[in-house]
Amino acid sequence: MSDKSEILARLRSIEGHVRGVARMVENDAYCIDIIQQTLAIKRAIDRVNQLILSDHLQTCVTTAIRGDDPIERERVLSELLDVFEASNKL
Repeated sequence: MSDKSEILARLRSIEGHVRGVARMVENDAYCIDIIQQTLAIKRAIDRVNQLILSDHLQTCVTTAIRGDDPIERERVLSELLDVFEASNKL
């Protein structure tokens, strides 16, 4: 994974952010402030997913599409469709 260090840094940041939101809940912070923070966490997770997907497209998917194994091509494409279908159900 080419962006591994960036992804790990973002995940550590998200982890700290989640702990901060937990403290906000414990301290009975204003609900809208909590929601704004959870939405920021969601956007940060979406960015991590974008980085991972980009890497996957540039490596695994490209290799499978250029390869000679039609079963592997179909498997990789099916995985992508599954991921997009799952994300649309959210």
